[in-house]
Amino acid sequence: MSTLAAPAPTLAPRRAWLADLPVLLVAVVWGGSYLAAKGITTTHTVIAVLVLRFALVLPALVLAGHRRLRALSPAQLRGGAALGLVLGGIFLLETYGVVHTSATNAGLIISLTMIFTPLAESAVRRRAPSAGFLGAAAVSVAGVVLLTQGAGFTVPGTGDLLILGAALARTAHVLLMARIKAVQDADPLSLTTVQLGGAVLVFALLTLVPGTGDGPWATAAGFGPAEWAGLVFLSVFCTLFAFFVQMWAVRRTSPSRVSLLLGTEPLWAASAGIAIGGEHLGAAGLAGAALVLAGTAWGRRTAG
Repeated sequence: MSTLAAPAPTLAPRRAWLADLPVLLVAVVWGGSYLAAKGITTTHTVIAVLVLRFALVLPALVLAGHRRLRALSPAQLRGGAALGLVLGGIFLLETYGVVHTSATNAGLIISLTMIFTPLAESAVRRRAPSAGFLGAAAVSVAGVVLLTQGAGFTVPGTGDLLILGAALARTAHVLLMARIKAVQDADPLSLTTVQLGGAVLVFALLTLVPGTGDGPWATAAGFGPAEWAGLVFLSVFCTLFAFFVQMWAVRRTSPSRVSLLLGTEPLWAASAGIAIGGEHLGAAGLAGAALVLAGTAWGRRTAG
């Protein structure tokens, strides 16, 4: 997630498409990130993989924005570090979750953030959401119920619940970014770097706790070419490339267009899980996926 700049001037259709294409590619790689994480991570290597994933890109972010990093005030650093703790929790929940569920389920359930965030914001502001938005939320929740019950109506799996927790944590992260005044005027690159640094510190400290799984060095030593390719994909494309494309795009198109294109992420997650991962949803799962996509799209429109 990033801070979006003010809307850019209207572009000609061809130039708008050229600006949209890289953003759409970000949505595609984010959709593929669930399958990639599932392919290189086990229950015993979640924390180690997270350390490796972000430690690979953090030096590049520091080098790219070292001057602006030094300009951050102590209050902005504290705010960024606090957000980094929440971000670390999001990635822990997402990664543990995707180990225990399908990449398709993970990508679709996490999209509920688009419903949870306006609902939470309405609660904080004590303002009732519109009837249309409540209808969209109901459709989305019904879709998740169907999506997680493809083999018959049972208690949702551990992985599904962890991903649901990640969606709630993402909502908390968005609300905190809006409510911590110190970070609202911070440089986006610097703020992201501080947050990722805080998250990596959390992961590194967790590796020292007995029983939390293999260490990063042991995990890296056991990686083959396929695992390294997956890690590079997560680090370079899903993190570094994605952030810089967002920064580039909001200066050439509108935040609304960027948000709309990034909102296709669950569609690509489902496509990757089914086409590449060989996952099967069944009739109930397919109906649930369609409802989640329809509900979140409806919710985005009614939330404005």
